[in-house]
Amino acid sequence: MEALRQDDPRRLGPYTVLARFGETASAVQYLAHDASAADTTDGAADQTVVITAARPGLAALPAFRRRFEAEARSGDRLAGSWVQPQLATRTDDGELWTAVAYVPALTLAEAIDAAGPLPERAVRILGAGITETLSRVHATGAVLEGLAPRTVLLAGDGPRLTAFGPLGAAADAEARAGGQLSVRLGYLTPEQVAGETAGPASDIFVLGLLLAYAATGTTPLADGPAAEAAERIAHAEPELGSVPEDLRGLIARCLAKDPAERPSSGTVAAELALEGAAGLARGGWLPEPLSKTLAEQESRVRELVSAGTAGEPADSSVGTAPHGSPTEPADAAPGSPATGAPGDGGVGEDTRTTRIGSVGSPRAPEPDRPTTQLSIPRERTGPPDRLPAVLPPVAPLVPRPHPAPAAEVPASPPPPVTPTPPPAPSSSSLSAALDRRTLLFGAAAGAAGLIVGGGGVFALGGDGSDAPDDGKPAPSPSGPTVAGLPPQPRWVYSHPEAQPAPLTAALWRDRLLVLTGETQASAVDLRTGRRLWECPDAAKGQAALAVGDAFCFVAGPSEFLWLSPKDGTVAHRVAYENQFEGAPFLTVSDVIGQSGPAIWFTGSHKVTVKAKKPKKGKKPGKDTQVVRSFLFAYDIVRRKELWRTPVPTGRESTTPAYQLIAVRPDDIVVRQRSSTLTPGDVKAAKGKAVFRGFDRRSGKLLWTKSFGTVEPDGAAVGDDRGLLYAAAGDALQSFEMPAGKPKWTLNGTAGSAFGTPVPAGDLLHTTSRNQEVGAVERESGKLRWRRSTEAVPGGWAPVVTVSSSGRTVLAAGAAQVTAFAAADGRRLWKFQDIGVQDPKGATVTAPYRVLAFGNSAVVQRDRMFYAFPVK
Repeated sequence: MEALRQDDPRRLGPYTVLARFGETASAVQYLAHDASAADTTDGAADQTVVITAARPGLAALPAFRRRFEAEARSGDRLAGSWVQPQLATRTDDGELWTAVAYVPALTLAEAIDAAGPLPERAVRILGAGITETLSRVHATGAVLEGLAPRTVLLAGDGPRLTAFGPLGAAADAEARAGGQLSVRLGYLTPEQVAGETAGPASDIFVLGLLLAYAATGTTPLADGPAAEAAERIAHAEPELGSVPEDLRGLIARCLAKDPAERPSSGTVAAELALEGAAGLARGGWLPEPLSKTLAEQESRVRELVSAGTAGEPADSSVGTAPHGSPTEPADAAPGSPATGAPGDGGVGEDTRTTRIGSVGSPRAPEPDRPTTQLSIPRERTGPPDRLPAVLPPVAPLVPRPHPAPAAEVPASPPPPVTPTPPPAPSSSSLSAALDRRTLLFGAAAGAAGLIVGGGGVFALGGDGSDAPDDGKPAPSPSGPTVAGLPPQPRWVYSHPEAQPAPLTAALWRDRLLVLTGETQASAVDLRTGRRLWECPDAAKGQAALAVGDAFCFVAGPSEFLWLSPKDGTVAHRVAYENQFEGAPFLTVSDVIGQSGPAIWFTGSHKVTVKAKKPKKGKKPGKDTQVVRSFLFAYDIVRRKELWRTPVPTGRESTTPAYQLIAVRPDDIVVRQRSSTLTPGDVKAAKGKAVFRGFDRRSGKLLWTKSFGTVEPDGAAVGDDRGLLYAAAGDALQSFEMPAGKPKWTLNGTAGSAFGTPVPAGDLLHTTSRNQEVGAVERESGKLRWRRSTEAVPGGWAPVVTVSSSGRTVLAAGAAQVTAFAAADGRRLWKFQDIGVQDPKGATVTAPYRVLAFGNSAVVQRDRMFYAFPVK
């Protein structure tokens, strides 16, 4: 940190700028405070932020602005885990900055300068944290290109990433004639030195350099004069003798010259910290000198904030930071020129990173193949409003996709050309392009280096024609699966933008994906991913169950519908008010389950209760209306009610919502959802969940029971063996039903809670809010394995789905889908559809869902559906 300079801003948006926090080639970082924060010390500290503000000389370039905005969007979509969520972003009125919450931290370069190389355990946590984020990026074939000693922070609970593209990781950035922006990356890779496009494996190479730097204090291959460093990167073998022996092999593989020989990000994360970075870092991970430095930094920040909130000027004595000169980048060479003013776009020479170009005597600017060149055609002033049907020779894509193994890559990069925005594609052509599986997974980059023409857009391949639906399964281009990367999807389906996002999604006999929405139901062919039909009559429906091969059953708001699976026409319909005798105006809740032709659901209706005959001389009373609720069993083949049994009415006289816990040979076990429990029911339960067993043939209530300390909303599931598996506190317990005798207890992580487990064969697959997935033996509770999904802990537990073969476990959470081998918990791959959204549109926050069928799994997020091959 250092005091503000004369030309530094004193206010950015709602924030009062207090001091300089650091700087990079393209931006200056400021410590600031929200002026509207509470007056208390704690409240003030909570509003302390670090603002990354673009250097004015660069911010004036349209190419820079769009690249800055694109990288900010990438960072926003990666928020969570080891990426700080953005609190504010400003990209108009001449201002260009982003703000994140302040966390006491040092850059990796500062930490090495202050305390020397990190211990092996700290290096493992550092690398695992970085690769957990890289896995989320690489899962879509995109590239981060944001790794450098100054973009990786060391905080008390783990590492943080602060850059999400070449701007943040640049060793130098400058404006060139014609509106071009030249960005020289800090760390290069062999493929970039050769003029090739960077891919996910390029991030792994840079990671290897960073890990070696963290472990030894020097960077193999990249130290020394720039030209010599480039030669070593391209041809020399790294000297890793000083790297700890247990890390040497992994780092050497990361630094392989051939990108195909480098491990995936998921593999690196697993080898560095099998339990995840957060688990390994628990209890502290930094050496004592660094922990002490962080505490001192936090104390000084609090003093600055306190002075700022009191209306006093910031103390200019903060210019001497404990880990670097205030006027020099922390990883600059001693004696290198000081960093220029905010507007000059220059930084001091960096001997720890490779810098290509401008070596020796001055010369005229010229193309530099190993250097990322960012430029913008003059005639284009913003990102295209529409999606191009065919990838242009130069693809403005952020994050950029990496060519899939099956994609054809030009033998030599074509020359850059100015892309002409094509006509907006029709809905059918867009669907066809999506169906050809070219979105995000197989698009080839068009030229060496990166030409950015205005923010991020989709990359679609193919010839733009609409291929007719021949009814044959779409061929899978997946080939061998690379560990950490998802396989190529068999197809991708995008729900039309003109229609609301689907409300429900269900599989019909492994042949159709049936979607219901506010205006209609529709079906997608599971073989090809092509939309087959629409049915407006089934709007707002749910269930989509199979009635043999003849019909698709849908429960609508007021009637049951039987649809033709061929064209979606309504073959039969039964209105609730006509089907259920003695229950006029029946209100039906969700269908809670199915076994064979029988389904179960709850319903309620109002009845009039006549007032009692008054006593002689008394006024007659008034008739009253009460709500009566029932649990129904219904045969959807014969279209006939099987039985109904009275159940307590829900809160505020609504239909009670039930959750099906288990289907056993003689009974079904249910639990009422807590949101529909009356206050009286809640009080009577004394804070525990109440389970009920009903006879499958007659509907008779057989038993009512609470098990241990399972709470009303505690995750629970039963099986056909008579066992209940339920979350109790931070443990998972097994009970015999209905006796309630405990069988075993599996302890979890303190402060976390288990989600709903899934029985499969002899195993029970577990999930927790700590974003961990595992497997235990159903009979004994013996833990087989437990792995982190590497998502940020907290929130809801991932939803676990087991593939049809039982060999793959898929965990769907708010941020990603992670696939594990069911037998031993090996991480297979991750998927996250970051970058699919329109760069100018709202960020999608819907959680992921997985539906398994055959040898495939459909992954849904909002209106996007991907069919992945699984084992």
